[in-house]
Amino acid sequence: MLESSINIPHTEDITSPVEALVLAGYLSPTPISLTIAISISTLELYHLLHLHKLSFSVEAYTKVICDLYKWPYQWHYCNAIANAFDVYLVKHIVNGHVTAALGHDTLDWQVKNACPPCWYKLQDKPKLKYLCMLAFDGNNSLSHMTVAAGCQVGNQHVFYSNYFLDKDYVNLFTHEVARHDTEDSDHDNCNNTDTSMDTNCTDNWKSAMTDSKKKSWGIFKETGILACACCHGMVQWVADMIQSSELFKYPLTMIDKALSTLGDRLLIGYDIACKLSVTIGSSSLDMFHSYLHNYGFQDTNHPNVIEGTGLEDFGMMECIFSMSNQLAPVTHYASPYTCWLAIDAFFRQWDEDHYLNLGQTLHRNYLQALQIIRDEMEAIEQAKWSLGISDQDLTRWKIKQSVYLKSCHKEPEWDVLAVAYVELLQKLKAYQSSSESANVSFLHAMPASYAPASENSYYAGLSQTQKLETACHVSNECYTEVLQEVNALEVKMGITCQWDVFDAQYIKVAKHIGQHKYIHALKNLQHLVVLCLFELHKLNLSHTGYKMRTHIAKSLQTRCKAIQHAIKVYNDVAVEIGHPTVDWSRVSHHAFLEEFTLLVEGTEDVWKNHWTEPAVRELMKQTLHVQHAHEEVIQCNIKIWHLHTAIMDEHHLFDSVLKKLKAESSPILGAMAEHCQHCCHINTHILARLQCIYVMNGFLGNITPGIQDGAPPSVQSPTADDVLQEECNHLDQDTAEQDEEEFGEEAAEEVGRVVTYLTELSPLSV
Repeated sequence: MLESSINIPHTEDITSPVEALVLAGYLSPTPISLTIAISISTLELYHLLHLHKLSFSVEAYTKVICDLYKWPYQWHYCNAIANAFDVYLVKHIVNGHVTAALGHDTLDWQVKNACPPCWYKLQDKPKLKYLCMLAFDGNNSLSHMTVAAGCQVGNQHVFYSNYFLDKDYVNLFTHEVARHDTEDSDHDNCNNTDTSMDTNCTDNWKSAMTDSKKKSWGIFKETGILACACCHGMVQWVADMIQSSELFKYPLTMIDKALSTLGDRLLIGYDIACKLSVTIGSSSLDMFHSYLHNYGFQDTNHPNVIEGTGLEDFGMMECIFSMSNQLAPVTHYASPYTCWLAIDAFFRQWDEDHYLNLGQTLHRNYLQALQIIRDEMEAIEQAKWSLGISDQDLTRWKIKQSVYLKSCHKEPEWDVLAVAYVELLQKLKAYQSSSESANVSFLHAMPASYAPASENSYYAGLSQTQKLETACHVSNECYTEVLQEVNALEVKMGITCQWDVFDAQYIKVAKHIGQHKYIHALKNLQHLVVLCLFELHKLNLSHTGYKMRTHIAKSLQTRCKAIQHAIKVYNDVAVEIGHPTVDWSRVSHHAFLEEFTLLVEGTEDVWKNHWTEPAVRELMKQTLHVQHAHEEVIQCNIKIWHLHTAIMDEHHLFDSVLKKLKAESSPILGAMAEHCQHCCHINTHILARLQCIYVMNGFLGNITPGIQDGAPPSVQSPTADDVLQEECNHLDQDTAEQDEEEFGEEAAEEVGRVVTYLTELSPLSV
């Protein structure tokens, strides 16, 4: 019920009116002049609304409050709530005491324990190939304006966050990048396969440029962030990009932090790892491979072909940034303290939401893997039977494809003079033909009304004759100039006899020139297709405005015409050198992108291989997909076991800490009890989702919790199946009812014990 006035008791032990307000559940915007008070529940409501809707401002919330009270909105109400909210946020000090009491304030504790499926260590657990899969990427939406000259920021506080990496630590890798940039020219001149494969990818992506070319707009102090997250979306670290774009020192810092904190056996995904791998190779860090833009690289480093990745696509950073972009209006003009506070609050809420959904995520992944195995296995067997191939054939062809793609690199270097000489000969031949044609036209030109010794007939055809004469002179002059260049080049190259079109040397160089034109036409086509796909993706984004959508739609119409023209140019060149042609229906399909490497490097001999056939390539990818689905099932079994055990151990920790604080009459007992109850409700929801996994058809994991590495066995609690069943009834029926079977008595008793323990863990009274 809304109240506009309230009586605040003021006893003798209360030293100030502000203290009396706080004890009554209110906060004052100012510590001295008490003209208005905001209830803590009102501030808590705004805090929760803002966490879940980042664009919801204090002004909008103030207007809602004014409407509820039937009062006209005034700006000083907004200032009062904003100031009171700043005071309310000091509760993070209390949260710090709660964290310390639980023993969660040690160095890197949050990183090592934020995601139990990834990091929880158990005794006698199966060993996965990779301990964890991470991804990091940069985003320039959360930029922060620099302070104008002569101005000072009002809020000089420094905000400390477990997410943000120290700036001095990030700058340690500046010299590593500088050393790599000075060696770039040496890498470019190197002829080994890996470097040449890098060039095709790094030259086409802006983020892969050298750091010296990555400039930022001077009005921003922080131009964005580079964040790292695990495969379940839990944010690990964040680095501020200071007055620059995505410099390589930021990903180098992330890799060093991951290796030093989490150890080895990590699989890290980065969208320009092809360029970063060269930087790492010349630095003090170890090399790693990731998801790359070049198809030759993707054959060995794409998540779909790396053994041990399961069905992971390393797309978690795009999901994170699609949500954090809504925070951009808050960070642009805020003080550094407020900016970091807002980003930290967003990531904490993000992690809490994803922790709540861990059970649902594992359940969905398990169902997806089982469905792939069930559906695609039958399709694979039918395809192998219809094509008359075996598993051994697929394995052999996959090896051949990998060998070929590793040997593919950019077009070979040719003698520049030889290429220039043949091009001049081709130009000379064209000018010779043009000159002869012009001479013939001039010599045989005769006006239709020509009559001997007739002055009128002469002047009637004078204009036409002069045009033909001029064209004849121009053609002869062009032919003479090119002939002089040919003669000069022959002297320089020591050629005594001009090459003929039937000479072996001429044919070899001409073939190279035709291949070069072909590659240029194909790259132009690839460029237009990629731009078209990006524009289609942007057109479907939810926050794209009307004007932008209209602009993109017009661009797509122009782009389609340009692609059709590029297809015509490509087909003309492809016919000349005997390469396969393409049509619009094939180019417009997304799968066509993977064929660019084969089209660039492919010869008639290559296209005779079975692995170049579209049906065989699709079957090879489908077979790998099923293999990774089996890996996903194994990973889910282990991760579910980790999560189940972590929940049990956490609540035994809650029990012991609450008892200790009660015995000590600690002032943080109430805050600790509230925190424990909140975690209990979340964990109960997760366990209910785990039960849905346990009853699935095809579940092969362990339904009992394990033992943490280095810890004694957990003590079990009594059972209560009805509480678990009530929680399960609230789950999504579309997913909870799939592949269910009779739940075993042992599993029901085990989950019942956990739920009983969680529900009976009520907050203790102070």
